[in-house]
Amino acid sequence: MTDNLNELKTIADLDRALAESHQRPVLVFKHSNTCPISSRAFSELESYLTRADSRAGYNLVVVQTSRPVSDEIVARLGIDHESPQAILVNDGREVWSASHMSITADALARAIDAVLSR
Repeated sequence: MTDNLNELKTIADLDRALAESHQRPVLVFKHSNTCPISSRAFSELESYLTRADSRAGYNLVVVQTSRPVSDEIVARLGIDHESPQAILVNDGREVWSASHMSITADALARAIDAVLSR
């Protein structure tokens, strides 16, 4: 796993990530380790992370092993579950999301840059 990508395995991990979003934007990537589309999207995330802006936080949720965390994201942010899914959180709420083939390194960069430039 990439050094600047934190895996959210527990609800407490999610609590910390959402709290962090009040200090800086936080990206949450929901990943299925059995889906080829998710593998492609994860590769796009890894590509982005090689040049990621350090002013944002980056998190991973593997849906097969952290289903309660994935479900809690849906409940707290009021969004539909998708996998793969990239969710950008700022001030405790979702400000951008993408799923499946819409997750690209460029899309991630644009979304994060837009929040950081506010």
